[in-house]
Amino acid sequence: MYRCLIAVVAAATIAAPALAQVQRPFPQNALRGTMTFGQPPVVALNGQVTQLSPGARVRDGNNMVVMTGQLVDLKVVVNYTIDASGQVHNVWILRPEEVKMRPWPVTTAQAQAWTFDPAAQTWIKP
Repeated sequence: MYRCLIAVVAAATIAAPALAQVQRPFPQNALRGTMTFGQPPVVALNGQVTQLSPGARVRDGNNMVVMTGQLVDLKVVVNYTIDASGQVHNVWILRPEEVKMRPWPVTTAQAQAWTFDPAAQTWIKP
């Protein structure tokens, strides 16, 4: 019994640092901004009121989908994508270490001018 417990504890201590370093892959068209959630589907993105698209997905820092009703009045730094109709479609609430990943484009013009490395999840300014 104790051997099983020791094995579980050892496995957990080995796996915990590896899990902490998992990097979420963001698409190349993801922009960064500050989002304040209002009554769904209303959000304020960089101070401008807009809406989430039908079927929008919001993921928390653990990459779990969260219901927007749980986020009312929350102000967070996010990566997001816009759909063809101009509404916010995908939102990733960023963890502190992801916020530190700089530079990251905040406008479409920046994303078009900069170079994206999908493997490293970094942007390079010209």
